[in-house]
Amino acid sequence: MRMYDIIEKKKHGGELCRDEIYEMIKLYTEDKIPDYQMSSLLMAIYFKGMTPEETSNLTDAMATSGDTVDLSMFGDRSVDKHSTGGVGDKTTLIVTPIVSAAGGIVAKMSGRGLGHTGGTVDKLESFPGFKTSLSPSEFKNQVSEIGIAVIGQSANLAPADKKLYALRDVTATVDSIPLIASSIMSKKLAAGTHSIVLDVKCGSGAFMQTPEKARELALAMVKIGKLRGRKTAALITNMDIPLGHAIGNALEVKEAIEVLRGKGPDDLREVCLALSSVMIELSCKLTQGEAEKLARETLESGKAYTQFIRWIEKQGGDVSYVENPEKFGKSKFIKEVYAEKDGYILSCNAERIGIAAVSLGAGRATKDDTIDFKAGIIMDKKPGDKISRGDVIAILHTDRENALAEAENIILSAIKISDVKTDSGKMIYDTVR
Repeated sequence: MRMYDIIEKKKHGGELCRDEIYEMIKLYTEDKIPDYQMSSLLMAIYFKGMTPEETSNLTDAMATSGDTVDLSMFGDRSVDKHSTGGVGDKTTLIVTPIVSAAGGIVAKMSGRGLGHTGGTVDKLESFPGFKTSLSPSEFKNQVSEIGIAVIGQSANLAPADKKLYALRDVTATVDSIPLIASSIMSKKLAAGTHSIVLDVKCGSGAFMQTPEKARELALAMVKIGKLRGRKTAALITNMDIPLGHAIGNALEVKEAIEVLRGKGPDDLREVCLALSSVMIELSCKLTQGEAEKLARETLESGKAYTQFIRWIEKQGGDVSYVENPEKFGKSKFIKEVYAEKDGYILSCNAERIGIAAVSLGAGRATKDDTIDFKAGIIMDKKPGDKISRGDVIAILHTDRENALAEAENIILSAIKISDVKTDSGKMIYDTVR
């Protein structure tokens, strides 16, 4: 196999065969193909695309380039959820105990936050003592015992994807549907679950800006799952505004606990119940209606809250923080942001609000930055809400006094106010099965 021939073939829109793709990924992972040649191929893929079969083969080649997790002992009840990233997205904290309490097996690897999007692992580490790293035997034993475990990603999980993503990031080839889909799904396949539910975000705080582009990505990933023998579905959800009111690790954990106690924001509850329902439907072999009813009953009965406590305790977290969320503590500086005029909230740019949260210490600008778990933002107002000049629209939490002014300016620029009331918009645009 000559890499030159593969580049030439894709340059003219040809379809790469299975053996070409697997051998190419193997050699690239072993550093036997130079970055400049792989960059050339990525650009050819960007312009010429890939067939579903090509994308499926690329995904599997990356998935099997390193460690894989064997969850076959759990049969077809294992299920995973993946979000394409958002602001205030604490759904895993709520969905995971709902699904496992309803009978699904949730054995999940999650990532850390980078840039304006948050990460589940960071949120869980808000609990003193919580272990986000378990040995393979500890991971499987915990799943067997309580039906749930969430850990950080293995360092050698889909190493080919790590190399390719770093290259895409510096060669302007990130926004290619086949490359995005294969990157996400390679990690999901390597993680070993029988069913996969994807939360594809769209809007100002998401990579996909429109429902149409999000649907295109969702379809590509669902096709990959089908071709690789996994039950897969995707929900296309609204990330034009932050999800819920809280942005920031401990603040989001507290909001998740509110939802598990039967309270919390309506938009967050709606998205979590929708995701939980599809996960239960796939893992427990129920009809859509049966799964929706079971998800709601599991949340409203308190079973999911009890399961959340079992989960946090089992992974070493201090459960007294669940029972008394005020123990998470408060930032040194808490500042209210006030509306500058009367009207109605027209929009809240989720990306800008996420950037403001990072500036306060709630996220990372680079992968080596340290997170302040207490830092973040509470968004008091949502699109459609009526406000008067001087009303509180957001509350900033930080230990960085010098970051307050900048974050306030970002928030004010992110929120648009109109004289006319508008609909707050749908939270769930579509489901792809």
